[in-house]
Amino acid sequence: MPKFNMNWIYGIVAITLAILFMVQGGNAFTAPSANKKISYTQFKEYVSKGYAQNVIINKDQSSLKMIVNRAHIREIFQIDGQRAGKDPYLNVEFGSVDELEKFLTDQQKAGKIGDFSYENEKGNDFVSLLLNLSFPIFLIVMWIFLMRRMSGGGSGSSGGVFNVGKSKAKMYEKGNDLGITFKDVAGQAEAKQEVQEIVDFLKNPKKYTDLGGKIPKGALLVGPPGTGKTLLAKAVAGEAGVPFFSMSGSDFVEMFVGVGASRVRDLFRQAKEKSPCIIFIDEIDAVGRARSKNPSMGGNDERENTLNALLTEMDGFGTNSGVIILAATNRADMLDSALLRAGRFDRQIHVDLPDLPERKDIFKVHLRRVKVDPNLDIDFLSRQTPGFSGADIANVCNEAALIAARHDRKSVGKQDFLDAVDRIIGGLEKKTKIMTADEKRTIALHEAGHATISWFCEFANPLVKVSIVPRGRALGAAWYLPEERQITTKEQMLDEMCALLGGRAAEELCTGHISTGAMNDLERVTKNSYAMIAYAGMSDNLPNICYYNNQEYQFQKPYSETTAKLIDDEVQKMINSQYARAKQILIEHKEGHAKLADQLLKKEVIFAEDVEKIFGVRPWVSRSQEIMQDNEPKLDDMPDEVKAAEEEHQRLLQEKESDNV
Repeated sequence: MPKFNMNWIYGIVAITLAILFMVQGGNAFTAPSANKKISYTQFKEYVSKGYAQNVIINKDQSSLKMIVNRAHIREIFQIDGQRAGKDPYLNVEFGSVDELEKFLTDQQKAGKIGDFSYENEKGNDFVSLLLNLSFPIFLIVMWIFLMRRMSGGGSGSSGGVFNVGKSKAKMYEKGNDLGITFKDVAGQAEAKQEVQEIVDFLKNPKKYTDLGGKIPKGALLVGPPGTGKTLLAKAVAGEAGVPFFSMSGSDFVEMFVGVGASRVRDLFRQAKEKSPCIIFIDEIDAVGRARSKNPSMGGNDERENTLNALLTEMDGFGTNSGVIILAATNRADMLDSALLRAGRFDRQIHVDLPDLPERKDIFKVHLRRVKVDPNLDIDFLSRQTPGFSGADIANVCNEAALIAARHDRKSVGKQDFLDAVDRIIGGLEKKTKIMTADEKRTIALHEAGHATISWFCEFANPLVKVSIVPRGRALGAAWYLPEERQITTKEQMLDEMCALLGGRAAEELCTGHISTGAMNDLERVTKNSYAMIAYAGMSDNLPNICYYNNQEYQFQKPYSETTAKLIDDEVQKMINSQYARAKQILIEHKEGHAKLADQLLKKEVIFAEDVEKIFGVRPWVSRSQEIMQDNEPKLDDMPDEVKAAEEEHQRLLQEKESDNV
């Protein structure tokens, strides 16, 4: 069946109206003509008086229509001509056709009637019957159509009311039809090594079963958004070359009760028929949330029923059935513990944010389709994007291409990528935002305060540039190059806190008042200080204690009111001490801070080189320069298949670079 469209309704209505118009001679949209039935004697009397305009004879039904002359409408119908319609007529039944014809011929010779004619009523009977049946036929056709739509068209599709319990998973008969393999996944070498065992089992299951081993029935890909969890699952299917079922966790949930559990059962039934295969459930936290934690949900919660069906199906497989489940989520802490136990999702594969070498590889992948400047330094781009995910890097490449096209450049250069990073982090520039001279000076002093404090704090992040051009909701911003730390010390966090408070301290020292421009800084400082004291145990009066509680719907604090007061006091003490420290540093470098603010007012954007000219070389060695460049993944410890995929990936990247040159 073709897809339903409202144009069908419009077309049917138009055709029906056209038929009515043609059958009724264009009178379908006008008021009906007046008519009444009279005897044959009255008919002869009216004709003799000249009341007849013309006569239409129907021999088959022995009846006729006398079209009344408009001059005599009131005499016959007792109404005016406007209300009588276009052609008012009289219905008359007669006995003999010959006698009628003789009478009409005589009256025509006498000039009493204009003309008389005959009509074939058989054809009109058919048309009338068709018109009378058209509306019931239309209703029947629409009913049949809607029922077929509700039942999925009878083609086994998953749409419709009667097939609402069928699985909505999209199936690829061969996973390599997706065209994605490990060479398309840059970085994530450890994650690829983890899933390689699944690929080996799907390719050669006998190798494991002969030794009595069992392949993990499920693997859960956990990581922040945009790190490539879905891409990695597709690559596993592409490498294994087996059927691949893909659906989202929200596809199980429907407005009808019991639909989710039915779809789970139907999905696993199809998967067993296609074994060996892979089932991939994206965003599984939509149905896999921990049960009985929400007090407003009862035992008949649809999500819980769906989760119970999923748990049963995963644990009900035959041993080594060849059906493997991959799932992805960025909220693993919300999942039910029964879902993560051994025998269901046996292993969790963490797909973390890429580090420096991995970001470089990701840039190379996404730059394949971008016409870049041959002199572009990819190492520089990877250092400028700390904390970016694979999706963020793809967005940077696309945004840089758009910026280059906007400026009519022939290739995408370094400045385009820097502008793209600024656009993604800070938002769109708003140079037309109206500000007074005092507001602009306050913003310059504020941002210069951040830059000055960060320059003289040992563990503060290295400065990249400072801007007082409004971006997004921010009136100014300072860009830093964060160090990629695995752990953070108390001294490092205090230096960063001091740098954040530098803007507010500069406002108070230089203008004598404070403003709302430091709201974001104060929010970050407050959150960080509470985290240091309540979670990390970095307080003098509350050392080595963590009050972190991961229980949802917890209405009680995990500490007493006395402890809460102590935490508040420690936070206040920590923030005040760093604020005083920031003011002291600004007082010591008062002249340099003023020069920096003046340059900001003139140029609006200054870079680390400009700050170095004012304050001299930064006394602390930049930790970013100490990042190990030899931190590449070692292929010697990986399976041969992963090693081959990585080598092929590097070969393709080298070919791309040579083509660009």
